[in-house]
Amino acid sequence: MLQFLFDTLSRSSDLALIALGLSLVYGLAKFPNIAHVQYAMLGAFASVVLQRAGTPLALALGMASLLAGSLAVLCNLWVFSRLRRQGPAIAMIGSLALAMILVAAALAGHGASPLAYRLPLSAPWVLGPLFVAPNQALAMGVTLAVLLACTWLLLGTRQGRAMRALACNPPLAAAAGLDAERIIHAVHFLGAALAGLGGALLALNTGAYVNLGNDLLLPIFAAAILGGLGNPLGAVFGGLLIALAETLVTNLNIGWLYGQPMAFVPAGYIGAASFVILLLALLLRPYGLFDREVRRV
Repeated sequence: MLQFLFDTLSRSSDLALIALGLSLVYGLAKFPNIAHVQYAMLGAFASVVLQRAGTPLALALGMASLLAGSLAVLCNLWVFSRLRRQGPAIAMIGSLALAMILVAAALAGHGASPLAYRLPLSAPWVLGPLFVAPNQALAMGVTLAVLLACTWLLLGTRQGRAMRALACNPPLAAAAGLDAERIIHAVHFLGAALAGLGGALLALNTGAYVNLGNDLLLPIFAAAILGGLGNPLGAVFGGLLIALAETLVTNLNIGWLYGQPMAFVPAGYIGAASFVILLLALLLRPYGLFDREVRRV
């Protein structure tokens, strides 16, 4: 049971930063940015390449995050600032096209083979019945620290209050003198930087590969919708529920169905858990579990 809980928390840390960034951007841009998960893929590749070139791991993670954030600002300037004027549906289609372009660029630059960090091999830590890989512990620790920092930024600073004010009531925020464009650029940078860091941390356990963003698309959007699109902290909790469902599916013994002592669902069916939760959320709670913010915007 303890291992199950740890695996759930580990998976939720894989999703938390990326889902948080997606929900932040949606709160202001008002369209689901499908290209967001590709920032995680690019962040994974950037951090791995930098680390393999001799950059210390901590610096490689930070630089990958900054590169992803800078790319998002450029994409917002050149693409989304124009597409948003045509409506959210056009902007979403444009984000899908941008996602395909980013995947093609990664394929052209590196190819389809995965790329892993050059880190020393280390045995897992054994804490009673619990097995903890050092890379898992590192990723979870960094994720927790960043989540606490983002919570403080959103709830305890003037910049965070400005972001929330603009998301809730753009005309009133503009009348109060807030620079909407500057805030939107800042949120795009922050959201993509979180995604880039999330992808770089995920690569500690999976390596960097071209389909990393595509594999994240469904669970990340399911987490964001479940938590309430536009509710960043709700998206983190949604990620925890998605991680719980995925871990449960792969750890549930269904041997009794086949008359065998042990049988488990193949890992390839993990995505089905996200599909089921996403469908139930859309049917029963289309505004998410924490929908107050979404209804207000």
